[in-house]
Parts: sequence; structure tokens; C-alpha cells
Amino acid sequence: MIATTQLKPPLIILLGSTAVGKTELSLQLAERINAEIISADSRLMYRGMNIGTAKPTPAEMQRVRHHLVDVAAPDENWSLPMVLDAVQNAVIGICARGRVPLMVGGTGQYIRALVDGWQPPGVEADLRLRATLEHWAAEIGAEALYARLRHLDPQAAARMEPQNLRRSVRALEVILTTGKLFSSQRESGPSPYRVLLLGLQRPRPELYARIDARIHKMFTDGLVAETQALLDAGYAPELPSLSAIGYRQVIQYLNGEIPFDEIIVQMKRITRRFVRRQSNWFKADDPQIQWFPADSGDTLPNIRAVVRHFLAEAN
Repeated sequence: MIATTQLKPPLIILLGSTAVGKTELSLQLAERINAEIISADSRLMYRGMNIGTAKPTPAEMQRVRHHLVDVAAPDENWSLPMVLDAVQNAVIGICARGRVPLMVGGTGQYIRALVDGWQPPGVEADLRLRATLEHWAAEIGAEALYARLRHLDPQAAARMEPQNLRRSVRALEVILTTGKLFSSQRESGPSPYRVLLLGLQRPRPELYARIDARIHKMFTDGLVAETQALLDAGYAPELPSLSAIGYRQVIQYLNGEIPFDEIIVQMKRITRRFVRRQSNWFKADDPQIQWFPADSGDTLPNIRAVVRHFLAEAN
């Protein structure tokens, strides 16, 4: 089994903006340190949503065992406590197999919750209120609902993306149920893990160019057909999962609401905005994060050396 310090299992987290290059580097790192990968991406958990989420390919997932990928149908909602429980179970299993848990992704909420020991509000779901909020969102749109949340609880809204309908609904549900701000109800404690945070960076113009190339490749790979297949399978276009960047715009195109060229224009604009929001979670001056240039040939060996030192400290 992997050694632990003070009964805390190790957890290495490789983070960074979307399209920065985490996937390939994580595969190479995992192969060299005997690791299994845990996804920290809120969209990779959904089955059938492969192209629009830039999900690792079957060949890539054969190279290294992955967790929290393809674990839910698009109409299933995973709360933060469910994610934290799934991560804990994955870490326990990985360590029991004598391997290293390597978390990879860009969903800041998941990573900060693990690092800072968040204890999410213990408010049970009010399904009637939730349905009302989701119906309201269907009428006014995800961003308009987010604007209502921002008016009530700016601190909570600052940690969310306007398109993430599920999180906006949950925050409003908790506020309306308890009469307290959502941001005031999150408690923190010691992290259950001994964490090593590794970040990848690229110059912003280079990152934007990679984003543009990725978006164009999504359409070459069949994003429109993938979205249509999800709708044909009976998944409602109003689902929070289908509010993800790309799927939402393709659905608008399929409904005749926007022309095809506008899909790409919107995806590029919204993804850039998303990257800026990610930087609120992963700040360049965060002393907890060791940053590395994603485009350097020395990055992998340098990260590997840091990981070796980190793991040796537990022995």
C-alpha cells in the first residue's frame, strides 16, 4: 500500500486552464509514477458526451486507469458531496493497490473542496423548489438565473460559471430554503488528504490559439452529430449537463435559433470567459500551487522530481 502521513493518503493534483495540455502530460506522468487518474472535470462524468468535453479517448484511458469518467447519464445530477465521496472511494482503492492517486482537471470547485476540506451545506434537496427553479431557468435562461443569484449572493456567484445551471439552482435552493446566503454556509476543515498541487501554464495568446484549434476539431470529429444523438436518446435540451459550452450552442443551431458560424463564435468567446473564471480558482500567486510551463521539455522531468520528493516524505 502507498504510505501515508498521519493516516492521510497522498493526493497529487494536476490543474490548469482548459486546453492547457493536462491530458497528455498526466498520462505520461501517471505511467512514470505508477498512478491512476481521477478526473476533476465536472463534464467528463457524463456518458455519451465525449467530443464536446474533450474527454480522453478510449486509447488514452487504456494507457492509464481513470476514475469519475463515464459514471453518470446526462440526466443524473451529482452533488458536491457525491463527488467528494466518489473521490474518497477512488483514493482508498488506488492506494490499496499500491498505486498513486493523481487527480487531473480544471473544475475549481472540486479541487478547492478537496484541498480546503469543504463541508458542503447539509441541506436536503427540496425537489419541488428545485423543479420550480429549473422551470424558471428554462424560461429566462441559465445566465439570467445566474444574474439573480449574483444579486442575492455575489460571493457564491463569483465562484460559479453563468452557464452552470445546476450549481446556480442548487445555490438558490439552499438560500430560499434556509434564508441564509449560500456562501456563508460552507464550512472548512483539514483536508482528508496530503495534497500536492501542480499547475500547468501557457501564455494567454498561445492558450487561446489552442482553444480555437480544439473547438474546430470538435466539429471535425462530429460534435453536431453527438449532440443530436443525445437529443434523439431522449435527453432534454434543458438539462444542466447540456448547458455545457458547445452543446448549448449546437442545440440552438439545431433549433434554428443561430446560424452554424455563430456556434463557433460563441464557443470561442464563452470559453475565453471560462478560462478567466478558472483563473479565480487557480491563481498564479497561490503559494500552494507549484506552477510549470506546459510547453517546456523540462516540465515532465521537473514535475516527476517534485512528485518523487513528495511521496518520499511519507516514508
